[in-house]
Amino acid sequence: MGPEEKAADINATFVRPAKFYLSGFTNIPHVKYYYVFLCFVYIMTVLGNGLLLSVIYLVEALHTPKYMIVFNLAFADLCGSTTLIPKLLDTFLFNRRYIVYEACLSYMFFVLFFGSMQSWTLVTMAYDRFIAICFPLRYHSIVTKPSVGVMLLFSWCCLLCIIACMVKLIDRLSFCSSLVVRSFYCDHAPVFGLACNDISSNYTIAYVAFITILCIPLVLIAFTYVFISIALSRIASGEERIKALKTCTSHLILVAIFFLPIVGTNIASLATYIHPNARIINSSLSQTIPALLNPIIYSLKTEELLNSIKKLCKRNRISNKTTKRVNY
Repeated sequence: MGPEEKAADINATFVRPAKFYLSGFTNIPHVKYYYVFLCFVYIMTVLGNGLLLSVIYLVEALHTPKYMIVFNLAFADLCGSTTLIPKLLDTFLFNRRYIVYEACLSYMFFVLFFGSMQSWTLVTMAYDRFIAICFPLRYHSIVTKPSVGVMLLFSWCCLLCIIACMVKLIDRLSFCSSLVVRSFYCDHAPVFGLACNDISSNYTIAYVAFITILCIPLVLIAFTYVFISIALSRIASGEERIKALKTCTSHLILVAIFFLPIVGTNIASLATYIHPNARIINSSLSQTIPALLNPIIYSLKTEELLNSIKKLCKRNRISNKTTKRVNY
């Protein structure tokens, strides 16, 4: 067999490892306390988002296009945290750092998919606020349940295709040297960076995903708020202007909490060296804290939702009293 035939044979052979090793933090004393903190974050995330989903589902007054979007965000938050945190705790608290190859790719897919879904749900929320302030008289005819449903479904389908392509392209790589993934989960770049054959297509899809999941949503949200600012500047009454602006505060807080840590980490990594431990802390917090804070922000900042929770509590008390009387 000649040298060209040997090279072709090597390229045609894919070396797939049985398992990867997740390195996590290195040389940090008492790191288990951080994992306990993440466990607390997860419990509160499940309770907060579970309550928000239940209230929206049970209260008919909240079956509106706006709360369809809120429901979608809470669902993505809950699924994203459930995908990431329990496995993370199992890996590092119980020292089960080896992960089967197929499980690693599944882990990667679901974490990236639900994270990207949060990003595009915030874009849909921005669209809702844009129509409500810039075209208030046409709001109910433009922002309808079918139109919001189509937007959300389109986001789910497009992101599903992009993330599936990212993960599928990992499957064509050969891993013939290190199998240590320097991250706290099967992150895309740390995994494909271990390959020993051509990874140019993986870089390409990574850039496409970065632009689609972070850059385009941020630009669209920025554009909507530029038009909202222009619309608010034309309102004569300062009181009405503040009232309209207040309807955007919850969304702006959500956008800041979700995007600023991720964008900040990416800019910092391009400008200077970031220690792997610092990167892991930034990434883990930016993927878990927004899911915890989103329902709190919406519960505390939205009067309509607070009133609905009070009505549900009152209804439960009345039904409990009625049941007791019947029993006696």
